[in-house]
Amino acid sequence: QDYYGKELQKSEDLKTNACVTSARPFPKVLRDALERVHEEVVARYYGCGLVIPECLSSCWILDLGSGSGRDCYLLSQLVGEQGHVTGIDMTKGQVDVAKKHIAYHMDKFGYRKPNVEFLHGYMEKLGDAGLADESYDIVISNCVINLAPDKRAVLQEAFRVLKPGGEMYFSDVYASQRLSETIRKHRVLWGECLAGALYWEDLYSIAEEVGFSPPCLVTASPITIGNKELEGIIGDCRFVSATFRLFKVPGGSRAGPGQVIYNGGIMGHERELVFDANYTFKEGEVVDVDAEMAAILRSSRFAEEFLIRADGANTAAPQGCC
Repeated sequence: QDYYGKELQKSEDLKTNACVTSARPFPKVLRDALERVHEEVVARYYGCGLVIPECLSSCWILDLGSGSGRDCYLLSQLVGEQGHVTGIDMTKGQVDVAKKHIAYHMDKFGYRKPNVEFLHGYMEKLGDAGLADESYDIVISNCVINLAPDKRAVLQEAFRVLKPGGEMYFSDVYASQRLSETIRKHRVLWGECLAGALYWEDLYSIAEEVGFSPPCLVTASPITIGNKELEGIIGDCRFVSATFRLFKVPGGSRAGPGQVIYNGGIMGHERELVFDANYTFKEGEVVDVDAEMAAILRSSRFAEEFLIRADGANTAAPQGCC
């Protein structure tokens, strides 16, 4: 709270490159949306990736660790006035910055009533903030789960508040090995999102324990530290900024592999939908998918965007990209 509330006043105060690594350029629709976000909100933003998934119209979205509210105000424009965005953050100063600009943004977007709200609270204890079971279509998080000591509790709570077929779409920092006590106790490395980084294989086991489908890797990019003293402490461990998507697939949706055809037309992805590192769907093209992906598309908000045929070619599961 001190690091993000007092010590850092703007993104330029960060001491490593970990929090500013972006895996892919912003599409035009997002660049335009970002231009409408208040400059103070943008200046006090410390995320590491882009956590704006596709197909958002009228969705209810929860942002874990929403900070100054940049992603919430971007999403506010994409879900539209019928949608809703909730941001929750443990740092009161950041929540205050976000709340201060609600009226400014609603006026800018031409909304009659606010479709955003900001809560002061912990992402491990969403119930304490009054968030009910199965109340959100999507949970996002941008480079903050590494700051939570109990990662399993965060994923468990996200799973609880998601509707059946809902998605957790989040970027974070991952480590190539489990981190030593020395690194995990280092104050600056913790604030810079490195000391709390999860060993990437642990994400897969925690997600499965909680009940999510296996993580789909969307993008990953190596992190350079850019600070000699901190590099010495870290040693041979490597870090990556990665975006994953996890789905809450209802039990009855799982069948065999299938064939799918993307209908096209999702805003900003009209001709081609890059779903993750394994699957890119082009409009009108038949794609063989494994049982897991067939279940995800069948049960999620993407169901209406695809023609899904059961029992397609006998496709093997794609190999995960490590």
